[in-house]
Amino acid sequence: MSAQETEHASGQAPASTGRRTFLKGSAAIAAAPAVLTSRKSGAQTAGFPASPPVQPWAEELPAQITPIQPVASLDPAPTVSANLAAGECGRGDHQRFAELASNPVHYVLRARENPAWVFNPAYPPQPVWGWSGTPATSTDSGPTKGKGGGGKGGPKKNPPPVASDVTAPGPTFFARYGQPVVVRIINELPQNHVGFGSPEISTHLHNAHTPSESDGFPGDYFSASKAGPTLTMPGAWRDHFWPNVYAGLDEFGGIGDPREALGTCWYHDHTMDFTAPNVLKGLVGFYLLFDDLDSGDERDPNPAALRLPSHPYDYPLVFGDKRFDADGMLFYDQFDPDGVLGDQVCVNGKIQPVLRVARRKYRLRLLNGGPSRFYALSLVDPNFVLRPFTYIANDGNLLPAPVANMTTIDFGPAERADIVVDFSAYPIGTELYFVNRRIQTETRRYDGLTGTGTRVLKIVVDRNPPEADLSRVPATLRAMRPVSAEEIAAAPVRRWDFDRSNGQWTVNGKLFDLFRASASVRRGSAEVWEFVNNDDGWVHPVHMHFEESRLLSKRVQGVDLPVPLHERGRKDVYHLPRGPNTVLRVFVRFRDFTGKYVMHCHNLIHEDHAMMVRFDITS
Repeated sequence: MSAQETEHASGQAPASTGRRTFLKGSAAIAAAPAVLTSRKSGAQTAGFPASPPVQPWAEELPAQITPIQPVASLDPAPTVSANLAAGECGRGDHQRFAELASNPVHYVLRARENPAWVFNPAYPPQPVWGWSGTPATSTDSGPTKGKGGGGKGGPKKNPPPVASDVTAPGPTFFARYGQPVVVRIINELPQNHVGFGSPEISTHLHNAHTPSESDGFPGDYFSASKAGPTLTMPGAWRDHFWPNVYAGLDEFGGIGDPREALGTCWYHDHTMDFTAPNVLKGLVGFYLLFDDLDSGDERDPNPAALRLPSHPYDYPLVFGDKRFDADGMLFYDQFDPDGVLGDQVCVNGKIQPVLRVARRKYRLRLLNGGPSRFYALSLVDPNFVLRPFTYIANDGNLLPAPVANMTTIDFGPAERADIVVDFSAYPIGTELYFVNRRIQTETRRYDGLTGTGTRVLKIVVDRNPPEADLSRVPATLRAMRPVSAEEIAAAPVRRWDFDRSNGQWTVNGKLFDLFRASASVRRGSAEVWEFVNNDDGWVHPVHMHFEESRLLSKRVQGVDLPVPLHERGRKDVYHLPRGPNTVLRVFVRFRDFTGKYVMHCHNLIHEDHAMMVRFDITS
């Protein structure tokens, strides 16, 4: 083991550039893409050939999703402190575990390679990284014990890494506020991996109200042989405690303030320096949260329930940009700070798939999974005539009221949009398309809109539903906690400049240092954060971990603009347009948990190249 490897295993590694330098020269990168030439920022995409043509509408998405199922128990049982003897990595202690983890639901999630994923029949089967949510039995749910696994009792075999068990995106969780969850995440990625990506993982549940040690801090990556610099030792697995509580526990008691609920969350890898390639390879999945208001049951007898379209008519869709070489194999340049703009758009891991729907209302949960493309998605008929829908949630947060007759979803990497489409307006046999009308030829920014756009998903209305559609879209959705002028005036203001310095991505002129907190805030406090872009070339989707916040004002190139209706709810990703003199002001509270968190650009290559800051919440 080299000195640098020893530093990482012992938790004493330097900042992120040290790990990138080490891996760049290692065997793990031997098969990285050959296109590693430097390019000027403005001409980045021109250096890559176009992906080969695909066979459109040849792959079908399932008519309904199948949620991951819990396991009866975890062996060994979860503990407050890391179970190092049984092979768990050296994480921090679970916060408020005795208080909030009464009778948790247990899940197992395995990070694995699928050796034969098919993006499109025109491309060859190829390896991706994804998730398996099916343990060997309901109780045989731990990692392999014995050699390499730690613990006693002899070896316990894992289920074989069968390709059909591993999906990218991974399985969808149906969770509920007030019902805590412990997810045992097991890293079974190939440690002899070559090519882009890194086979350590740190899983972030974006953007639930989660204690720091289970948030997926970038330095908390692990495998059986390596530990991130903010862990104490390696391990084959890690228990994540997701308490499923609203923000405001200390202020309101119970499980917090229900006005702070999220609905559409997602989990994804957040490994320091390698988030973009690891997400590109498939380490993403949906985590849907329900409560008494947004109950996930359109037949709910509770008069307070919204009765929005529910499973199986509640359907998550993740959009991701990818690029393929002349042989149809996925590739990525993880060392160029400009990244790679994908020219193929995958929807739930497939290129130009088909989704068949019934003649009734659907809730479609749309996620821009990145790594770099911005979208303006519209629903159109075969003649590219725009078809309306109702916008109900942004970044997983229900709006105070629905926005009807919308025709475009304009969102950047990591942003989410929940919409309701009433397919009963269309006769059986109708074909519709989601098209991307956003013009973008380089990772640095996007241009205007095209009238037609590129078709990325075909929807076929092919049947009548077997039962009456009892779903609805009420005139009011979820109330928001008011933010008074007095609160805003009393809040300290922090300024965060997103910039490019000497070819590197910086915040306030500095590269990410995972050991240094750029801000220290007291639990229970509130602040105004200003996100600033004075660069006239780049746009940034800015993401703050842990807390939703409110967009107070938007100034773009010196002009004060009204906040659009769909951005007036609570958010965790802010689309920061190019400058100069572009400033977004947001109001944020810091509640209930302490520890280390990050704020960063969610154009993932920017994040990997150090456009990120650590902030600490203190007692």
